[in-house]
Amino acid sequence: MNESSQTRRLRDKNVVVIGGSRGLGRSIVAAVYAEGAQVLAVARKAEPLKQLAAAFPGVQVLALDATEEGAPAKVFETLAPDVLIICAGAIPHMAPLVEQTWEHFSRNWNSDVKLSLLFSQAALTSPLPAGMTVILISSGAAMGDSPLSGGYAGAKRMQMFLAKYAQKEADRLHPGLWFLALVPAGMMPTTELGRVGVEAYAFSLGISPADFIENMRAAPTTEDVARAVVECASDPQERAGKAFLVSGAGVKPVS
Repeated sequence: MNESSQTRRLRDKNVVVIGGSRGLGRSIVAAVYAEGAQVLAVARKAEPLKQLAAAFPGVQVLALDATEEGAPAKVFETLAPDVLIICAGAIPHMAPLVEQTWEHFSRNWNSDVKLSLLFSQAALTSPLPAGMTVILISSGAAMGDSPLSGGYAGAKRMQMFLAKYAQKEADRLHPGLWFLALVPAGMMPTTELGRVGVEAYAFSLGISPADFIENMRAAPTTEDVARAVVECASDPQERAGKAFLVSGAGVKPVS
């Protein structure tokens, strides 16, 4: 056994990444894979998962709609996680408030929040490994606003609440189960979600996406967030029930 394998922080841990095929989820898969984890990536579309599996030999993949009621059971039957990362979600409908239908406005509640609730409930009620950690990936929009994305900011704030609520239930029902939320501090233009947001806000300001990005405050990269996931998954107990802002400078508690 070489030294690098001995120092890998997630060596021999089972890590499940919901929404792991592209963008931020893919960066998280790469980071936990590099730390020696046994990884299962879950996403809706099969082709990006095939590409992921080819890039990271040994990573398991599962094509599945994570908002389905039976999704957690199917995932846990495939790989019982020591670490569960909820990174999946919908691209919000980008339009002014007066142009949002309820279906548009509630899109992220019916996706991001629903699957976070389903998997948190399943983690609390399923026989899973002791010391399991659940990390919900929220958004910096939850700390401010996002007026062109309907209910997106509120949905991402709800994920922060869910980590807190679920930890209270874990303390009562399932000691040794840890929940926390990570909040990337800004839009990440390299992801599909970030690109859509940049284009919408740039258009509303009458500037180019390139100029909008140039004027943005420094935002974390997907690799910054992935490193934060590894850090928190390696030492979750003191972070349980809390939310943490992720920037290029690292991780700090949300005040």
